Amino acid sequence: MKYKRILLKLSGEALMGNEPNGFDADRIKMYISEIKKVHEMNVQIAIVIGGGNIYRGAKDNNLGIARTQGDYMGMLATIINGLALQSALGNIGIKCKLLSGIRIDPLCELTSSSKAIQHLEKNEIVIISGGTGNPYFTTDTAAVLRALEINADVILKGTRVDGVYTEDPEKNPLAKKYDTLTFEEAYEKKLGIMDMTAFTLCKDNKLPIIVFNMNTEGNLQKIINGESAGTLVTN
Repeated sequence: MKYKRILLKLSGEALMGNEPNGFDADRIKMYISEIKKVHEMNVQIAIVIGGGNIYRGAKDNNLGIARTQGDYMGMLATIINGLALQSALGNIGIKCKLLSGIRIDPLCELTSSSKAIQHLEKNEIVIISGGTGNPYFTTDTAAVLRALEINADVILKGTRVDGVYTEDPEKNPLAKKYDTLTFEEAYEKKLGIMDMTAFTLCKDNKLPIIVFNMNTEGNLQKIINGESAGTLVTN
């Protein structure tokens, strides 16, 4: 087993599956099944989820909502997603703690590195919602921040494609996949794997990222076992 403590980053849109918004029950059940398999390998799992299935900030902003308010609305959306995932995990008997960058009693406690690590070491899955707790930061940045706080071995960015490509493979079937990349190469090629703040944090702290297809059964286990199942980005 290559990784003992991981930060799994999922987009809110991933929870939509084939639905126009909200949640796709079948997709969530599939994700829970994949997470359970890795949890049973005694891997410590922290999860950060976006909120795009509920609120997409500026892209949804037809009401003149100020950026700060819009960002807080997005943070609340990530908490709703965290509650949904926590409930789904609890339904199959997996202990899961929901923490947040913003305190919302009694739904979730304010996160801290010591609190998150304490729960991970008790073999509980930890979902960290609420972004960084501050506006103007993406959930990618929040994911990297939380990964660094818990001393994660790697960030696993689950997407609907099987890695990083020269172009969007859903638009150009001739796009070529990268098996490995350095952070510098990704910068130079402007591949847009994460926002610049998140990406720079990873590079400066030597935290690897693996971009993989979360919708393919078994991929999560393959990565934990050190098998190739996506694109590895490292220093």
